Amino acid sequence: MCGRYATTRSAGDLSALFESVDSTGEVGPDYNVAPTDSAPLVRLAPEGHRLLSLGRWGLLPSWSRSASGAARMINARAETIATSRAYAPSFARRRCLVPADGWYEWVRRPDGGRQPYFMTPRDGSVLALAGIWSVWESAGATRLTFSVLTTAALGELAEVHDRMPLLLPPERWAAWLGPTDEPAALLVPPDAGQLAGLEIRPVSPAVGDVRNDGPELIARVVPEGAEAGAEPTLF
Repeated sequence: MCGRYATTRSAGDLSALFESVDSTGEVGPDYNVAPTDSAPLVRLAPEGHRLLSLGRWGLLPSWSRSASGAARMINARAETIATSRAYAPSFARRRCLVPADGWYEWVRRPDGGRQPYFMTPRDGSVLALAGIWSVWESAGATRLTFSVLTTAALGELAEVHDRMPLLLPPERWAAWLGPTDEPAALLVPPDAGQLAGLEIRPVSPAVGDVRNDGPELIARVVPEGAEAGAEPTLF
């Protein structure tokens, strides 16, 4: 966790929501962001303003010899990020916000199958996932990469998976992006109010194939084995 998410807003919308300057040119909707895909992130420019950029999901530290390990670096555990050789330098100096409509998790059914769920704000607002970024250079090419921080799942989300992204409400965006003398204070989990605003929505198994994309992936479905018209449950 988190291994898939959706981000569908345009560069213009994201620039307005995060009060950032767009450097992407344009971003298209992606309902099935997978490891090593390109996706938008918000970071601080050297001049101090917020910058909307495109990065590849899967952080590559500057000392990485190749890009082959990027898919294993999509998540950074909040509990160990400050001491990790791979993640600590970025956590100290290069934090970012990762815009998302929501993220996916899979729950094992009694019959052995897996039912995907989409965790998303009930009111349709944007989520800001806590992230870190790094720049990796190889053969004269420069690549912006990022990871999403995860923490122990809370409330009903713990019934879906034992981990969840570290969610940041708007009032915490400036502190996360800016310099700090107390980095541990940035890792506070989201409060109950923000968690209560999340819907745990059963969605189509089609999201399991990275080749699939489109709004149908986040549409509510009746989980396999549940009666039509019944209120869906996790198990």
